[in-house]
Amino acid sequence: MEKAKAIIEVYGADIACASCVNAPSSKDTYEWLQAAIARKFPNQPVDYRFINIQHVLENERDKEYAARIEEDEFFYPLVLINDQVVGEGYVQIKPVYSELEALGYIAE
Repeated sequence: MEKAKAIIEVYGADIACASCVNAPSSKDTYEWLQAAIARKFPNQPVDYRFINIQHVLENERDKEYAARIEEDEFFYPLVLINDQVVGEGYVQIKPVYSELEALGYIAE
């Protein structure tokens, strides 16, 4: 099976989500995901994007997700893998790993 390259997007802000007391910041979550994924799936390419919802966004899709977070449809950080929501607020690693494995990534 040909592996689809994962694009992991983290939508977040500089300040922590009000509902996410004691959770890591969006940026910390973004960096933690990169380190954890690199350890579990070494030498398997993944693209990462961090989208700060407090900045001016040019991309319509990014604006749409930012609006959905602002309207409390999602908590942030919001984590997507290839457009699939895999975590929000206090992000857990297991669903992230499961989605990568479903895409054909091999844990080492």
